[in-house]
Amino acid sequence: MPSLTFPSLHQFVLDSTDIRSLAEFYRQLLGYSYRPGDEPPPQGTDDERGRDWLVLVEAPGTVALAFQQVPRLPASTWPEDGVAQQAHLDLVVSTREELEVQHARALELGARVLSDRSDDATEALRVYADPAGHPFCIFVHED
Repeated sequence: MPSLTFPSLHQFVLDSTDIRSLAEFYRQLLGYSYRPGDEPPPQGTDDERGRDWLVLVEAPGTVALAFQQVPRLPASTWPEDGVAQQAHLDLVVSTREELEVQHARALELGARVLSDRSDDATEALRVYADPAGHPFCIFVHED
């Protein structure tokens, strides 16, 4: 009997009408770097790579997030009815204090709060929309 093999996750792709801006948001929020060749061009020059597909990496040789240009993107209205979230990123911090630090950073980078459960005794978290409208969570996961 042949052994069962599984595919491995290569990257998570987010659609956006402005992939450079969205990639910059996540690069700054997560501390990732651009895949070689995907870095922003010098100011005032054409951003050819930013018109189609960009990739962020956590460490050299790894791929974490990719961004695909689309002509239009209906923003999620979740948690309200209308347009479902379809997918979201879960980001974790180890303390409530770090949750507050990352909350301030996310807002400064252009996120907006969709739901605030930061006072929840069991699972402190906030749900945000990134600048393109994709939901993501930051919550406390104490080891």
